[in-house]
Amino acid sequence: MMKSAPLLCGVVALLLGACVHAAIDMEIENKAVDRTIDLTSQLVKISYKITLEHKSKKAIGSYLFVVPEADRDRLAFISAKDSSKKELKLSETTTPKGVAFSMTLPAGSSNPVVYIETVFSRSLKPFPTSIGQSERQLVQYFGNVYFYSPYPTVTQKTTVHLSSRNVESYTQFKPSSQADSTITYGPYDNVPAFAQEPMTIHFENFTPFMTVTRLERTIEVSHWGNIAVEETIDIVHSGAELKGPFSRYDYQKDTRSNQPSVKSYKTLLPASATGVYYRDTNGNISTSALRTLKDAVELDLRPRFPLFGGWRTHYTLGYNVPSFEYLFQNGDNFLLKMRVIDHIFDDMVIDEVLTKIILPEGASNVKLIAPYSVQRHPDSLHYTYLDTFGRPVVSFSKRNLVENHINDFNLKYNFSRVMMLQEPLLVVGFLWVLFVFVIVWMRLDFSIIKEKEPHQHKD
Repeated sequence: MMKSAPLLCGVVALLLGACVHAAIDMEIENKAVDRTIDLTSQLVKISYKITLEHKSKKAIGSYLFVVPEADRDRLAFISAKDSSKKELKLSETTTPKGVAFSMTLPAGSSNPVVYIETVFSRSLKPFPTSIGQSERQLVQYFGNVYFYSPYPTVTQKTTVHLSSRNVESYTQFKPSSQADSTITYGPYDNVPAFAQEPMTIHFENFTPFMTVTRLERTIEVSHWGNIAVEETIDIVHSGAELKGPFSRYDYQKDTRSNQPSVKSYKTLLPASATGVYYRDTNGNISTSALRTLKDAVELDLRPRFPLFGGWRTHYTLGYNVPSFEYLFQNGDNFLLKMRVIDHIFDDMVIDEVLTKIILPEGASNVKLIAPYSVQRHPDSLHYTYLDTFGRPVVSFSKRNLVENHINDFNLKYNFSRVMMLQEPLLVVGFLWVLFVFVIVWMRLDFSIIKEKEPHQHKD
């Protein structure tokens, strides 16, 4: 039975590959592909402008975009739009050639244009992996010179934008050229389907390489007008690790504007955020600065020490927002609409986020509508002051998030407004019992021997 398992897996893979191949219209071809690879940060952002054509001049109803299997785990975000910039729904399928994303195109066009955007995390590898305090940070990018597609491509061109003009080496596959911090590949004509030609670029990248290894976000909803948000954040500098000792004196003398270390970064909070606090295990961090913008509250966070490669920091950030901006009501039906994550820093990468929503005691019929696929955890209860049977807690998590995941979730639930009287009545009831107890206590006589009445002398 164990020996037949690999054979069965192979048969399933062949059947999947045959199904996907059958779903591909071999008459479709990529008439022109304009690909842009952005390597100016720690993320790899690749955008495509694809003009399609049917050899028989028929209308094209669907299109297939394939990501190599080796890149799937690093793919954080993908989106597709048509020529009118309308979002196209994607469905994912695993095939032997990679992960296929299929999309349905608007009807009536024989030469449609598709815009696809992908974001990859942890695709830039520091090389060397460790550097001294005053050395430059160099990274390597490994990609494909050609556009990896199940359809043949008539002509294609790739433009690579780097964060620096300091390029150690790059794959010179003709025709290719470098101008300042831009490398151009192509145009290449008559490229077959699933064509591959390795591309390697070794260059200087001094942008902050910070990764949020874990983010725990707690949202506590109160129907008395306030929503409290608290985030517990673990961050690691994921760039080249620091080699040798750290010198504070040399660090302060270093006037380079492209240091690989991180002194501070800016976090954006909602414009209505108040009561902001920023602390770690040692207490409040007073080096932060708060500035109110037109559409956000900008918090300049400065850790207690600069972050070098491999160094970590842990802190807690919290604030309050008014509930009327995020909580909507229709009778006993309520809708909570808030962000899954906030903007922690530019070009951020979050390995894992756990979001907890604490609802008022008595909330029922809870329904979560997430903006993308998440892992829902079992509901639990949270107890705080004056609670009797606990507040419902809705929890969900997701891995590998970037700025494109800053979207709102919708949480629907039922809550009777009579339950808002529960806590005031508990306080009133407790005080009433206390007063009654004091009155009874004062009227009781617990003495063993009664006091004698004072003797009155007769005149």
